[in-house]
Amino acid sequence: MHFTDFGLHPRVASGIGVAGYENPTPIQEKAIPLMMAGRDVMGLAQTGTGKTAAFALPILHHLVRGRRGRVRALVVAPTRELAEQIHDTFRTLGRATGLRSATVYGGVGMNPQIQALGGRAEIIVACPGRLLDHLQQSNADLSSVEILVLDEADHMFDMGFLPDVRRILRQLPSERQTLMFSATMPPDIRSLARDALRDSTIVQIGHIAPAETVSHAIYPVEQHQKTAIIKHLLGQFDPQATLVFTRTKHGAKRLAQQLDRVGHLAVSLQGNMSQNKRQQALDGFRQGRYRILVATDIAARGIDVIRVSHVVNYDMPTTADAYTHRIGRTGRAERKGEALSLITRDDEDMVRTIERMLGKPLRRVRAEGFDYRAPDPDSRGPTEFARSPRPQRGRGAPLVQNGSSRKGGARQRHRSRRGRRG
Repeated sequence: MHFTDFGLHPRVASGIGVAGYENPTPIQEKAIPLMMAGRDVMGLAQTGTGKTAAFALPILHHLVRGRRGRVRALVVAPTRELAEQIHDTFRTLGRATGLRSATVYGGVGMNPQIQALGGRAEIIVACPGRLLDHLQQSNADLSSVEILVLDEADHMFDMGFLPDVRRILRQLPSERQTLMFSATMPPDIRSLARDALRDSTIVQIGHIAPAETVSHAIYPVEQHQKTAIIKHLLGQFDPQATLVFTRTKHGAKRLAQQLDRVGHLAVSLQGNMSQNKRQQALDGFRQGRYRILVATDIAARGIDVIRVSHVVNYDMPTTADAYTHRIGRTGRAERKGEALSLITRDDEDMVRTIERMLGKPLRRVRAEGFDYRAPDPDSRGPTEFARSPRPQRGRGAPLVQNGSSRKGGARQRHRSRRGRRG
């Protein structure tokens, strides 16, 4: 099948060539005709299957013929990075249509968003929290919305956004087309689908599991060996684009600094960064200025970089679904990818859960040339990114435990002696 078979408006079809698309992916092949026919669709597909273009193309086809100067399509996404990715797709595919797209999320100024929500853009891509702020302040006119997209609904549930999403639904016209995408279908997402969709068609592509083009390997280590072995592995496979997941924001920042210190082009992406810094890190990774991006789950959710060759779980995820989402960052567009996981004894239960999901055992690997006998550098135990204990501030304890405090103590004793002499 070819994109020409869909019968897209010529101005929309011209954007397909600009985007470099050749043949439709399975979800595009199945979902686009249904969406162009005005049907509500529930799309079940893993990341990297082309679902953004699957809904962007029918939306542009529908809107190109209608009136301008009002918000006619609303896409709700869980993270600002994903919102920007969707926005970029609309701009690329819709370059010849004259349709305008805008993003709405927190951490940036509200005035441009107010103008976009007032009708300066026909397509709004929004995160739930900031959009709800605008609705509560009467900044948004969504009375003309004809198409609603709820993207990565399962992740919105993970982040606690479903109550906000339900409030947004109450502000939209009941007569609309609704498209919903999710990698998994837990009970809460089924309930949301029943409320949001009418006479919908479910489009499912394959099993909700990592792409078949991804190979999986686990490296059993002690907690204190993780940083050393990841340096060792990165030196072995000389990565062009590697995404590393940590459990905490502090861990992401610290690991990126340590990798950068030994010569890897590494940067972190985590929630404590300003929006400008986050965008710089993401753009640098996409453009190849950084070869390693160390991120937390939430920060990395919107990353859409086809050339990611390796995903490394520095810290194992807490659910099998989270593993699927992480690994979905590689092996995209039918390219081969590798997933490497560093596991400790505490991760064995999660490994068995993931193996049941995959239907096969994960390959256990012992890194060649790595010194597994190296002692724990931290005598307090395996606390790779633990905070240093606070100094004791009881009677007689110095406020700062370093050389300056000892000097301060000497000066204090000298003053005391002077006092006695006086």
